Amino acid sequence: MHHRKLSAGETAGTYRITDTVTESELLNIAKAFARRRLAKGRKITQPALAFEYLQVLLQDYEHEVFSTLFLDSQHRVICFEELFRGTIDSASVYPREVVKHALACNAAAVILVHNHPSGDPEPSDADRRITQRLKEALGLVEIRVVDHLVIGLDACVSFAERDLV
Repeated sequence: MHHRKLSAGETAGTYRITDTVTESELLNIAKAFARRRLAKGRKITQPALAFEYLQVLLQDYEHEVFSTLFLDSQHRVICFEELFRGTIDSASVYPREVVKHALACNAAAVILVHNHPSGDPEPSDADRRITQRLKEALGLVEIRVVDHLVIGLDACVSFAERDLV
């Protein structure tokens, strides 16, 4: 990607493409913006905001990826990490590793995130069980699970919005 292809638009937050751009380059530009929106210090106030950025980052995977947004006490992003990669319909998630990463980041809270390559964001029983196990494990070290987002092709399910966390 050459930076000359993208220039600021006349309206704040808009951009003009000044050259021919392939679909792949356009997706890379979108991913760069999504990473910037999840950068350290950004405040996550509602699941819908996080979903837009996370969907861009996770939609291309043909396998499950379990990630975590580590947050400070004001729910500002400390970092976003892809922790586990799985198969087409599952990923092994280890609570001990999530706790280790959260402590290393000095996180006060987390938003758990994973994609469903099938495109259907409806949480499985396994999704509910791992959320509960992670909530218990993180709770022991006083780290709050704010939400668990399941990212589908065109939609997202928020465990918090369904009162599941």
